[in-house]
This record gives sequence, C-alpha cells and structure tokens, in this order.
Amino acid sequence: MLDFLRVDGISLCGGKGQPVRLRGVGLGGWMNMENFITGYPGAEEAHRQAMAAVLGPERYAFFFDKFLEFFFSASDAAYLASLGVNALRLPINYHHFEDDDRPFVVKESGFGHLDRVIDLCTREGIYCIIDLHSAPGGQNEDWHCDNPTHKPLFWRHRHFQERTVHLWKAIARRYRDNPAVAGYNLLNEPNDASKCLLRPFYQETIDAIRAVDPEHVIFLDGNLYATDFTNFDPPFENVVYAIHDYTPPGETGAPAYPGLCRGKQFDHQRLAKDIRRKCQYMLERGLPIWVGEFGPQYAGDATIDAMRRQVAIDQIAAFEELQAHWCIWPYKDLGLQALVYLSADSPWMVRIKSFLEKKARLAADCALPAGPVNPLVQPLIETLQREVPNYRPSPPPPWGVAFQVNRLVRGILFSEALQDEFAGLFRDASLPEIGELMRSFLLERCVKRRPLADVLQAACRS
Repeated sequence: MLDFLRVDGISLCGGKGQPVRLRGVGLGGWMNMENFITGYPGAEEAHRQAMAAVLGPERYAFFFDKFLEFFFSASDAAYLASLGVNALRLPINYHHFEDDDRPFVVKESGFGHLDRVIDLCTREGIYCIIDLHSAPGGQNEDWHCDNPTHKPLFWRHRHFQERTVHLWKAIARRYRDNPAVAGYNLLNEPNDASKCLLRPFYQETIDAIRAVDPEHVIFLDGNLYATDFTNFDPPFENVVYAIHDYTPPGETGAPAYPGLCRGKQFDHQRLAKDIRRKCQYMLERGLPIWVGEFGPQYAGDATIDAMRRQVAIDQIAAFEELQAHWCIWPYKDLGLQALVYLSADSPWMVRIKSFLEKKARLAADCALPAGPVNPLVQPLIETLQREVPNYRPSPPPPWGVAFQVNRLVRGILFSEALQDEFAGLFRDASLPEIGELMRSFLLERCVKRRPLADVLQAACRS
C-alpha cells in the first residue's frame, strides 16, 4: 500500500514517518513523444499533423491509441518492480488535455491512458510523478517540449501561462485523493531567459494546486533546463527541487571515460563535483533533491558501452551520497539510451529502417551525431562567429552558437523537410497492420539492456 508522501527536511516520508527514497525511470516518448525515441523527425505536433493527413481520422486515432497502449503495459510495470524501481516519471503533452482552438476546456479523454498506467504502477508498488513536459507555447526552445520553433513563447504570452495553471488545477483535482501519485512536476526543463518569471509562475501554480489539493508534493525543475536556481528564494513548503544531469562523457561521440572531454578531465570526482554545484541551492538550504533526468547514450560497442555504464554508475553514486531521489531517462526507445529498446527485426523497425538511415545521413534531429553534415554546418558556425562575434543565442554557453546552428538546420529545417516522407511510410497501412506495427513496442518483443538493468537493480536495492 502506497502512502501519501511529504517533505521532511531533505527527505520524503510516508504516512507513518518512514523515509522513502524515489529511484526510478522516466517514461519518455509516451504521452509526450520524442523523435529519437520512436523515430519520426522534428516535433510531435508536426508529426501528428503529417500522420493525420496520410491516415485519415479512423486510422490516425487507432495508430496513436495502440501506440499508447502497447508502449507501457502491465508487463512493463512488473519488470520495473522486479528491478526494485519504485518511481515512474510520466511526461505528458498538454495537447492530450486541451485543444489550442478550445483553450481552458479540459478533455476527459486525455486521462484515459494516464489513469491506466498509474493504476498499473500502483499494483506494483511504484509511485508516479506527473510531469508536464510540453506546456502551451513551449517552455523552452527544443523539440522535447513539442516546440516547432526555437522560441519559448510560454514566457512571452500570459495566455499560455494561464492555460497551464488551469490544466494543473484540473490534474490536481483528479488525483488529489490518490497517494500513488507522488506529486506534480510543474514544468520540464524551463528556460526563462529573464530569470524573473519562473518563480512567480511556480508560486501561482502552486497556489492553484493547493486550493484543490493541499497534500501532494510538488517537484520544481530549476531554470535553464533544470540546472539553475537563481531568484528561487524563498523556498516553498512540501516541494522537492529538481536538477537534470546530462554530463558530457555520457554523450554520443564522447571519448574514453575517465578521460578528457571538451577540454576537461572527467572522472567520478569531477562528476560528483558538477552535481554538487548544480545542487548548491538545495544543499545550502537543507532542501530535498531530485535528479529528474540523467542517462548516457550507447553505441552498440561493448567497450564504449561499458564506459557509458560507468558514467551512470558514478552519477548514481553521487546522487546517493547526497541522499537525492533520481529517475534515469528514458525507459524505452529505439536503442540510443533506454533500459529497453525495440528489436531490429520488429515490424516497426523494419518499416522505418531506410528512413532512419536517411535521417542519420542528414543528422536530422539534435539527438543524432552531427558528423555527416559537419561539412555543411561548420562553415555556417564559423561565419556567424566571425561576422557576428557578439551573437549570444539562448540558452547561453555551453550551448552557444554551434548548438543554435545545429538546432535550426538539423533540428528544424532538415526535420521539417522529412515529416511527409516519414508519414508516407504508413499511407497504405491497414488497421491490422497498424496494430502489428504497434505491438513492436510491447516489452515481450523488445530487447532489455541487461547490463544497465543490473546497474539499476543494484542501486534500487542498496
């Protein structure tokens, strides 16, 4: 039986005062889709528009409903429980709960699969954290908040913020009596460039939630993609503060670990130091810490993958030393990063194989290595740096000019150009064929990344 959780000092405690450490995974790519997780290019909104044009209403509804059903089932919840996982972060896209042409009208249909997965996890003793990964207008610049541009308009238009507060009030009203919901993660990786708008938004949203649900814990990502807590004082009550920790030696193409990466020497001590720096706000004030996302990327090479696992091992050791809660990212994908990935001979992977090869050649989407198009992109970067030396795109370094050019050329231009081609792969698919394609996402048909599972199991059972 899961208890309501509450913040007690730096800890979370259950109803009888027993400490609970949340150790889990994030269900990325499910109710908020991401291109590298399932294979489509660009942002989810454009992907869905292209699919709707090709499939028509009936096949479109069936396609995405079966995807949501098979991506996480009872078998997935049982598998996570077998590893000792006790938390599942559930990213959601506001589009499931509200249409842009009917703002402030919450769709009951959006709660169907969310309720289903929360119920499955409850049976296995797994807490769920509801995470608004995509807010109206986009709370950051990137595809993972379903932003089709590179402008976080959420911060420019009060309308978007009001809709988000309204949605959170509806979510809180629905789950206020459910102790299996550990809490509400109000915004994933916000980037408020002014550093003045985020905390007032958090205050307003917390007040709205507390008016209908005074019990649940609230999880707050830091600014600048969950790394910065400037202007966060004073701390809120019954709130857990969240960082994300994507460290350079865990990225695609990173050199040997331990070793030199981006001109800096990385080892377990360096990782721990960087994590403590991100958590300084919480450490100085005696507040609980949650690492809402982390996780290295794998290459399919035994030596490289062993080094990447060591990165994860060292990160988890640093989290544990700080008594932090954590969720690795993501649970399921096509093979880049997740605990579970689709089999290469599955109907889904066979159907999109040639498209993925083209996508890799173009390095479309920013989760892919940039190497194939560097001869095209690098002159643009150098020209900007030479001709406009004072150009400072958002977010600031370490992202910078190179990141911005790659975002615009690969993540938007190339990806938008590929939308119709990807959708066209399913033009003639019948309902039975679509059902079989979606069964590719069932756990029973996927590959388990067993060495990573062993790392998680050891950490969760420590």
